[in-house]
Amino acid sequence: MLHIVLYQPEIPPNTGNIIRLCANTGAQLHLIHPLGFTPDDKKLRRAGLDYHEWTQVLHYPSEEDFVQKHADRRIFACTTKTQKRYSDVNYRDEDMLLFGPETRGLPSHLREAYTAITIPMRPLSRSLNLSNAVAIIFFEAWRQLNFSLA
Repeated sequence: MLHIVLYQPEIPPNTGNIIRLCANTGAQLHLIHPLGFTPDDKKLRRAGLDYHEWTQVLHYPSEEDFVQKHADRRIFACTTKTQKRYSDVNYRDEDMLLFGPETRGLPSHLREAYTAITIPMRPLSRSLNLSNAVAIIFFEAWRQLNFSLA
């Protein structure tokens, strides 16, 4: 199983879309608080449709709690602030893909603590929508694992 980790996500529909992705692929979703919305937000529910029952979402009250529980894991910090392409990684089962909040991305200490990877884009362009970026990187990792199901 691959793991998708959202660090302090801010926009409910993005998280809802990622819940749908997890429900359809078997990925585990982790949310690091504080969130920019409540877990029962109507926009989150609407974007996730009825997929919430098919996905277990793990919540962490803080970054420290998440780091302590997963110190032994291979974690990739997904960011626009690196040159290493997501497609140049050899992914393994149980890898974690860490994404930052929509308006500010991952803080530098997290980008530096883990292997930072990026999606190539045109120079001076803005970042992709969070749920799109998650899907792009996740599906490459899953493809490399022959689309194995948990």
